Amino acid sequence: MSTLKHTKNLWLINFALGFVGKKHYKKVVKVSKNAHAASMSTLRGILEYAKDTEWGIAHNFKQILQSQTDEELVANYQKNVSPCDYEDLRPFVERHKNGEENILFPGKPKMYATTSGTTNAPKWIPITNEYYDNVYSKMTNIWLYTFMMHRKDCFAGPAMSIVGKAIEGSAPDGTVYGSVSGVTRRDIPEFIKPIHSAPADVFDIKDYTARYYTIMRIGIEQNIHIIITANPSTIVEMQNNVNQFFDDYCDDIEHGTLNEKLNIPQNVRDALQHVFKPNPQRAQELRQLKAKYGNVLPKHYWPEMRILTTWKCGNTKVYMEKFKNSFPEDMLYQEFSYFSSECRSGLVLNGKNDTVLFPHMHYFEFIRAEDIDNPNPEFLQIDQLEKGKRYSIFVTTYAGLYRYNMNDLVECTGYFGTIPTIQFIQKINGIISMTGEKLHERQFMEAVQLAEKETGIKTRFYVGFADVQESVYKLYYEFENTDLPDTEVQKFNESVDKMLQKVNIEYEAKRDSLRIKMPVAYAMQKDSFETYKERCILQGARDGQFKLNLLMQDEKRHSMFKDLIRK
Repeated sequence: MSTLKHTKNLWLINFALGFVGKKHYKKVVKVSKNAHAASMSTLRGILEYAKDTEWGIAHNFKQILQSQTDEELVANYQKNVSPCDYEDLRPFVERHKNGEENILFPGKPKMYATTSGTTNAPKWIPITNEYYDNVYSKMTNIWLYTFMMHRKDCFAGPAMSIVGKAIEGSAPDGTVYGSVSGVTRRDIPEFIKPIHSAPADVFDIKDYTARYYTIMRIGIEQNIHIIITANPSTIVEMQNNVNQFFDDYCDDIEHGTLNEKLNIPQNVRDALQHVFKPNPQRAQELRQLKAKYGNVLPKHYWPEMRILTTWKCGNTKVYMEKFKNSFPEDMLYQEFSYFSSECRSGLVLNGKNDTVLFPHMHYFEFIRAEDIDNPNPEFLQIDQLEKGKRYSIFVTTYAGLYRYNMNDLVECTGYFGTIPTIQFIQKINGIISMTGEKLHERQFMEAVQLAEKETGIKTRFYVGFADVQESVYKLYYEFENTDLPDTEVQKFNESVDKMLQKVNIEYEAKRDSLRIKMPVAYAMQKDSFETYKERCILQGARDGQFKLNLLMQDEKRHSMFKDLIRK
């Protein structure tokens, strides 16, 4: 196996990460002694930070700061600021994008992170310098330090981190947008950069097959010790790439080349050229592994793997089964932690699945799961959560999000000192996310309507279900013409798929990368909606309170449609 390119920097990497990471980790331990006090201090800090902005002035931040007690502070904040979602904030973000300053936060943002929204317009999540420097950077140091806590030798080999492209474009005023994880990787100190197995240039490759190939062609030549990627579906696709191109890897490694047949821009090839040198010894090792095992797995070509970190909670569990027993037995498989583009809420510190919230970096509020549909729910503070109970989570950040509904259901799993630990359960309120696509019911409805316009085919009723096991959406249509030929049904379904990609950038990305398959279409019998509703009422639903969800991840309800498919 090839010589580690960063061995000479190993002592410096371990010393620096140990020193800086441990310092910030100790801060979390100190905060854990009184989570409530830290939470109140953070709320005051955010209000002070934004008090002179347009939003802060309109919502009386200066007056709120005059509160004498914690109870008064919370009451005044809740009185002056209503819970919101992104669509409530979009007009203010748009003004920032067009160059206005001091709207949601002081000045202008460092960058935007883009992600799918509930409409066909993506969400542009501002990342302020304050948030990036005091949340993302510090948390990254703690994160890497926790790797060392659990596997001391984890940096003795390269790390393979799968991130988004750092810069993808810019807003009208020139502020860049892209991947926060990509920017975080880009901005790490020079002495730490050698831990990465591949240069950041690989993330400029748009073709997913070619990108995975390049990442794996570089990685499989090395003695990888750490894999960092949010989605476990990425691990599945990486292994699929190995299964398809293993012999090509060997040829490339032997000759120091990069497959000429793949769709890789020449400028990227040029930027990566310094990485490749003939390595016949490693090529021979890999060929021997294939001769010995046939189906070559990570535990064979990376036997010294120390840590794999991906999401493990919510829908992502199904992907874990697809690479079960593929990695070395003594490897630590750690939850990626609960966070999104909007908020990096905390970190897993115990090496398992529980995210420790960071109340010294964000202000959190919670609604009990049973009160989610209550028009006037009680909002709980961080010290009021109970182990085993589920909650909807709201965040206030140093990046212009105020009482922001994350639209996530989380469960309190225990405590780190006085700080609750949580696990993500699922998206709520009409959003399905099998592998990060965050497909909203409204987007599904819009896609069907656009498909009707494109094809001229009309529907009377439709409903969709996420099949996490198969990574596919199963879509049921009752057409006005219930005798519509199967070819026309498929034509309509292909149009819906195209429109879903158009209205949801995350869905498009997951379809392009094959992490989500082409939807499966079923044509239903006449009056299928009426039959479904009647069945729900017979099962106890009240006619006046009957709720119809058009996009679900619910096998019980899914089963109610399977016999409605036309014969």
